[in-house]
Amino acid sequence: MARSLCPGAWLRKPYYLQARFSYVRMKYLFFSWLVIFVGSWVIYVQYSTYTELCRGKDCKKIICDKYKTGVIDGPACNSLCVTETLYFGKCLSTKPNNQMYLGIWDNLPGVVKCQMEQALHLDFGTELEPRKEIVLFDKPTRGTTVQKFKEMVYSLFKAKLGDQGNLSELVNLVLTVADGDKDGQVSLGEAKSAWALLQLNEFLLMVILQDKEHTPKLMGFCGDLYVMESVEYTSLYGISLPWVIELFIPSGFRRSMDQLFTPSWPRKAKIAIGLLEFVEDVFHGPYGNFLMCDTSAKNLGYNDKYDLKMVDMRKIVPEANLKELIKDRHCETDLDCVYGTDCRTSCDQSTMKCTSEVIQPNLAKACQLLKDYLLRGAPSEIREELEKQLYSCIALKVTASQMEMEHSLILNNLKTLLWKKISYTNDS
Repeated sequence: MARSLCPGAWLRKPYYLQARFSYVRMKYLFFSWLVIFVGSWVIYVQYSTYTELCRGKDCKKIICDKYKTGVIDGPACNSLCVTETLYFGKCLSTKPNNQMYLGIWDNLPGVVKCQMEQALHLDFGTELEPRKEIVLFDKPTRGTTVQKFKEMVYSLFKAKLGDQGNLSELVNLVLTVADGDKDGQVSLGEAKSAWALLQLNEFLLMVILQDKEHTPKLMGFCGDLYVMESVEYTSLYGISLPWVIELFIPSGFRRSMDQLFTPSWPRKAKIAIGLLEFVEDVFHGPYGNFLMCDTSAKNLGYNDKYDLKMVDMRKIVPEANLKELIKDRHCETDLDCVYGTDCRTSCDQSTMKCTSEVIQPNLAKACQLLKDYLLRGAPSEIREELEKQLYSCIALKVTASQMEMEHSLILNNLKTLLWKKISYTNDS
C-alpha cells in the first residue's frame, strides 16, 4: 500500500547511489591527475637541475680540445681523450662549476673532479678561488724556463700560505707531481695543468698531505681535471638513495634513516678518531694552518676498514689566504663575515669591516659534528665522560689565552678515551 502511494521512491535510492558513486570517482580521478601532474612537474624541475649540475660531457670536451691542440698535458689526458679508458660514472656534483663524478680509470675506481665556469671576482658565498686564468690555461707562457716557473709557484704559495720558511721544498714537491710522465722534465703542457690545479685548495692540500692516511691519494690529472682515490662510503651518516626517491622522503624521517644505517659504535669511534687525526694534520702543519670551512657529514667518508677518508676538501682553505681576503670586507653584522658554513669572523662595528681572526678552531667544529654521532649508542661506562669532553671541545675559541695547549689536551684526551674503549674489540 505504501509502495503504491509513492511509486518512484524505490527508484530514487539507486539514482542517489549512482550519482554519489560518480562524484567519488570524479573526485578520485581529479586528485589522481593532480598528484601525477605535481609529481611530474617536480621530477621535471629536478631533472632540469640535474642536467645543469651534471655537465660531464661539456667538461670532457673542453679538456680534450685543449689536450688535442697541445695546450695542456698530464697523466690522465691520454686515457680520457684517446683510449677512453677513463669513464665518468654517477654524478655527485652540487654546483655547476664544480663537476664531480664517480669514475673508473683502467678498472680502478676513482672520483673525477673538473672545473667549469669562469669567475671574474671572488664571491665568498660560492667560491674562494678565481677561475678565469685557470679556464684559459694562459700561464706559464711559451718560453718560460723551469726556474721562472719555480719562481711563479713560489710567489703563489707565499700569497696563499704566508711567508713559510720551507716553501722551496713545497715547490720542488710540486714539480715532481707536475712531471706526469716521469721523464724528469716538466713540459709546457704539464706546467699549464699544474699552474691551473695549484689555484685549487683541494689539490694543493692533496700535494701537501700526500703521505697522510686520511687524505685521498691523487691518481692523475689533465688540465684542471683531476682524479682522486675513491672512498666506499661517502658520508658519515646514512645510505645513498636515488635523487628521485630523496624528493619524497621527509627530512625528519631521513635523519632517522641516517642514524639507523650508521656502523656499530666501535666502528663509529674509529672513524671519529680518524677525523681527529685529520684535524691534527691540517692544524699548524708543515706549510701553515688550514681552516675547515664546511664540516658537513657529506664531506667525510670511510673505507671498508672504517678508516676516515676525506671526500671533499674544496672548502679547506689556508688560514693566511682567508685572513688576507676577508679582513677588509664590508659588513653590517657578524653574519656578513662567514665563508662556507663554518669559518666565521666578527664584524668590527667601528670600521664596519670584518676582522681576520676566525672564531672557532677546526677541532671545535669537528666535535660539533661528532657529538650526536658518538653519543648515540655510546657505552654507558664512558658516556658521561665522552659527553663532557665533547662539550669542552665545542666550547674552544681561537681567542682563548691558552688555546693551543687546550686544543692539544682535549684532542689527545678524546683520542685516548675512544682508543681505550675500542682497542680490544673486533669491530675496531
